[in-house]
Amino acid sequence: MEKALKEAGFSEIYEKILSNTRLNAEDGERLYSTTHLPALGYLANLVRERLNADRAYYVYNQHINYSNICINLCKFCAFGKKRSHPEAYEMSIEDIASKIRERKDEPITEVHIVGGLNPDLPYHYYLDMLRAIKAERPEIHIHAFTCVEIAHLADISGQSITQVLKDLVDAGLGSMPGGGAEIFSPRVRKKICPKKLPGKDWLEIAKVAHRAGIRSNATMLYGHIETIAERVDHLLALRKAQDETGGFLCFIPLSFHPDNTKMAYLPPPGGIDDLKNIAVSRLLLDNFSHIKAYWIMLGPKVAQIALSFGADDIDGTIFEEKITHMAGADTAQAMSRTEIEHIIQQAGRIPVERDTLYNPV
Repeated sequence: MEKALKEAGFSEIYEKILSNTRLNAEDGERLYSTTHLPALGYLANLVRERLNADRAYYVYNQHINYSNICINLCKFCAFGKKRSHPEAYEMSIEDIASKIRERKDEPITEVHIVGGLNPDLPYHYYLDMLRAIKAERPEIHIHAFTCVEIAHLADISGQSITQVLKDLVDAGLGSMPGGGAEIFSPRVRKKICPKKLPGKDWLEIAKVAHRAGIRSNATMLYGHIETIAERVDHLLALRKAQDETGGFLCFIPLSFHPDNTKMAYLPPPGGIDDLKNIAVSRLLLDNFSHIKAYWIMLGPKVAQIALSFGADDIDGTIFEEKITHMAGADTAQAMSRTEIEHIIQQAGRIPVERDTLYNPV
């Protein structure tokens, strides 16, 4: 393998990895630019096994996307709709409670909640939603509301980010998902999501949450109009924030799905790009404990391979995910515990069921 690393131009990076020396932006761009995928995977796997050995994590979870009505209508998104659109919907509190009741006999440990920025839902709706879920399943961990949604709640309530987070925690919030980060580049955001919360504000809200004791995930949407340098800048901005707070649980590279979006003229990322993003993120994000191969977006087969390219998590059972599927995803909407453990074992890894905070169940 040392010969292959030399051929790929990775000798210096390999030495840095062996000595636990932090990689820089130039290293990141070199890694992204390689055509030598086995060498890249080898480097990422060294770090993956150093941190997580042969373990591959998953969670028994349920997704609830409470409304797709949204004021942002980002060009890359097939989920968000105007209220007048025939596919627009919003769930009542009773609808959400019913979804929880439907699966009360299953050993779900996490309910994952995200939605559009619906201008007509009042602030108390979000608090009532959390309370209703806790009333149905007091033991469940609620993983809800991206930084973008938190900013929206501050806007509609007239309260500070800190007060909104306190109210949500009091109502039952446990942690936050990582969506809405997209690419932090102002150039890209101006073109694909001009109404969305700026990247610097996303980072600031994440840090406020971390300082309040709320853990969160982080994401990056790749494979549209961003450059390699912008991907690297995004990853390094996350690494810097993690240096400051240590509050990120996991990083999730999100593969762009163009179908049914205003960017449907673009081809989707291929499997090579998917694996590169997993590997490079594992190598640059040295202060993140976990990298997720989100099987809903990648498909189970690429997610399996990703477990040897830096990923140590493939998310979970999920059930009824709508955001990616409205963008044309042809993956299933759920996998059983048996199916998840089977694909992990086929990949030569040891399946570990976890809770949201990565404690083994």
